[in-house]
Amino acid sequence: MYKSTDNTQNNFLSFNQPMGLHMNPENRWIKMADAIPWAIFEKKYHRLFKGKNGRVAKPLRLALGSLIIQTKYQYSDRELVDQLTENPYYQYFIGLPRYQEEPPIDASTLVLFRKRLKMDVIMEANEYMLDAFKEKDSSDERDDDDHSNPPAGGNGNDKSESEPENKGTLMLDATCAPSNIRYPQDFSLLNEAREKLETIIIRFCKAYGFSRPRMYRRQARKNYLALAKTKKRSTKKIRATIRKQLSYIKRDINYLESYMEKGYAPTSKEISLLRTIYKLYDQQQYMYQNKVHSVEKRIVSISQPWLRPIVRGKTKAPVEFGAKFDLSLDENGYGRIEKISYEAYNESTVLEEAIERFKERTGRYPERVLVDQIYRTRENRGFCKFHGIRLSGPKLGRPSATKQLAKEKKQEYQDNTDRIEVERSFSLSKRCYGLGLIRTKLYDTTLTSIALSVFVTNLFKIQARIHFVLIWILGLIEYTC
Repeated sequence: MYKSTDNTQNNFLSFNQPMGLHMNPENRWIKMADAIPWAIFEKKYHRLFKGKNGRVAKPLRLALGSLIIQTKYQYSDRELVDQLTENPYYQYFIGLPRYQEEPPIDASTLVLFRKRLKMDVIMEANEYMLDAFKEKDSSDERDDDDHSNPPAGGNGNDKSESEPENKGTLMLDATCAPSNIRYPQDFSLLNEAREKLETIIIRFCKAYGFSRPRMYRRQARKNYLALAKTKKRSTKKIRATIRKQLSYIKRDINYLESYMEKGYAPTSKEISLLRTIYKLYDQQQYMYQNKVHSVEKRIVSISQPWLRPIVRGKTKAPVEFGAKFDLSLDENGYGRIEKISYEAYNESTVLEEAIERFKERTGRYPERVLVDQIYRTRENRGFCKFHGIRLSGPKLGRPSATKQLAKEKKQEYQDNTDRIEVERSFSLSKRCYGLGLIRTKLYDTTLTSIALSVFVTNLFKIQARIHFVLIWILGLIEYTC
């Protein structure tokens, strides 16, 4: 159940400050709180709650504001609660009517916020925020044009008729948001699966009064440590350890299946865990027998079985383990997630959908699309040529004449220079806004963390741009006076 807030905090003056506390109205969190359209976000958030009974949910500003602060500084859940309790600017940002010394939320409540504010909700708020800022920016530009260039008569439709059919720039690239998991070595995954199976067997024996079967726990642990503590691991020793661990797991699975055949059922959590372990065992058995190191939908984490290895080809990390997504940037550098998936996919298939979404937002196809080589397939080249879009990169076929070739080289260099903005956006989000290491553990909350990183990156870009424009206007006023 959800009830709309009574908007007791309308502005900075309505925030009840205790005696002796002086807050600066020019603080960035106060300015950002006043700039975000919380009321419109709350109307969209209200649609998520179907029922009219039960406990009233926390306000959207409290939920989204807390997650924005956490994404900005990468606080843990407990640390974030302490920061919200101690910092009055944070309390104003999340919508509290006055400064209070009690914690506004519990640490466990943040998990519920991430579950409720899913990726679609965050991206919808991101889209509305960008549209609102674009309208405000365009209205300011029209006002400046009206003051600087007054109309001189004539038909008002001359400008719209002279405008080109295609307008704007779309930048697109893909990256991986790595999750915080241990590097997935085969023998280490098998050892973890064996230990979890032994825990389930012990739970069965205690619950139903069985005698513990012989599981060779000490020998299995000793066999694992003999390889884990070795600095130089030969292929022969690795295969011998994997074979041993597979045999231990097979024995434990037989014990559990014998219990379940007698009618003893595992718990709901154990059922999902057993399914993951069964699939892991089949994959490792297949790779061991066929002497290969890859398999379709390979499990790299037992606690997060949906994660997949994403081959990126980077020098620092050739393979990353997390969600892969395509990010598009407009001319102002604001990002949107075009596609996201835990499975590895070919990013060239996203280009047409991203261009069509660009047309839905702006009403026109872009004038140019800046992408790297993997997007420049023949299908994508034909699509862009049909719609009059210039795709970055060299053309196919024989080289042009000398003058034309020099012009094309210059244009290609300029496109590559402009496309660096996508890489810069990835670097900024990974260094400053938590995209470099996702610490959430659930399927949906991981996607929410990625969407929050993109949303908060755009939010602080907008704040920095507004701040720069204000400084520029003040400087211009001082210069003219």
